[in-house]
Amino acid sequence: MPFNIPNSLTWARIALIPLFVGIFYLPESWMTTTHRNELATLLFVIAAVTDWFDGYLARALHQTSAFGAFLDPVADKLMVAAALILLVQLARVDAIIAVVIIGREITISALREWMARVGRSASVAVAYIGKLKTAAQMAAIPLLLFDAPVLSIDVRLLGSILIYVAAALTLWSMGYYLHRALPLLTQHDAE
Repeated sequence: MPFNIPNSLTWARIALIPLFVGIFYLPESWMTTTHRNELATLLFVIAAVTDWFDGYLARALHQTSAFGAFLDPVADKLMVAAALILLVQLARVDAIIAVVIIGREITISALREWMARVGRSASVAVAYIGKLKTAAQMAAIPLLLFDAPVLSIDVRLLGSILIYVAAALTLWSMGYYLHRALPLLTQHDAE
């Protein structure tokens, strides 16, 4: 496991998850709901920016590694899953939305692992629809965490719309990846 700047940033992102979740379990006397929302939003945004930054640094510093390529998406999925579960508990996201998004991540991760084992990982490489899905999630989640009007904009409503868009893109991208893998899946079933 190579220790370099990009991998260290990814590990830091994973280390933020308990802190991010723990904020919502502090006593009310320690932190108001508004402050919890603000701090959780800040931590989530830091994690999202760090995700972009560690990838950029890995390429710029020529510090890419197989371990980093494995760990980075795991960190992303853990942070998104933790945020969605918290948002369900806070009644800001419907459970079905969280199930769709988290379920897709598990399904596609398993599909990618299987495709890599049979030497066809390029068939399920990240596609534009997957990037759109991620962008919608990364915009929706901080809005839903913040949960307060900004300049008379109903942030929760905007976040709710975006999380439904993210769920639709999640299903679409899952269909896209499964369609790409279907010929190989049926070929291996026949053998």
